[in-house]
Amino acid sequence: MKLSSALLFSLAPLQLWAASLPLFGQSPIKSLGDSFPVSGENPLEFCADPENDILEIVSVDLTPNPPVPGEILTIEAEGIFHAPVEKGAKIHLQVKYGLIRLINVEADLCDEIEANTDLQCPLEGHQKFTKEVEIPKEVPPGKYAVLADVYTEDKTRVTCLQAHDIIFH
Repeated sequence: MKLSSALLFSLAPLQLWAASLPLFGQSPIKSLGDSFPVSGENPLEFCADPENDILEIVSVDLTPNPPVPGEILTIEAEGIFHAPVEKGAKIHLQVKYGLIRLINVEADLCDEIEANTDLQCPLEGHQKFTKEVEIPKEVPPGKYAVLADVYTEDKTRVTCLQAHDIIFH
């Protein structure tokens, strides 16, 4: 599953978490009381019930959790693709620092995965991976939020992950 973590962490160290905004007619914002935590030691939640997502995330573990500026973040992830994810898939990533949007990018998922992991598209079946990311010591203290929405070329959701109130000291 060099997949979801690679999805989240392959673009930039600050992409460590992003805020929810409606994408492609889908709203990652969930109702009060709804919570869909991602298994493992992490601050991640699914944007909505992941039952119909292509990627079933088994677990994501971050060490340290929460990430610490100036230290190495180790990401261990495992998941199962219930359908192949082919070239043309996209990741939309947003990172906010308080109310300020630092990152708002859409990238080719396969290009990012192949450049930053040992995986290649099509992504399919059971996958595991470990990746280390250096968190810049210059990351300013404060609250961060991240959104990573991943979808196929025909806009079928692969997964959508978010984290709010990530606090760097």
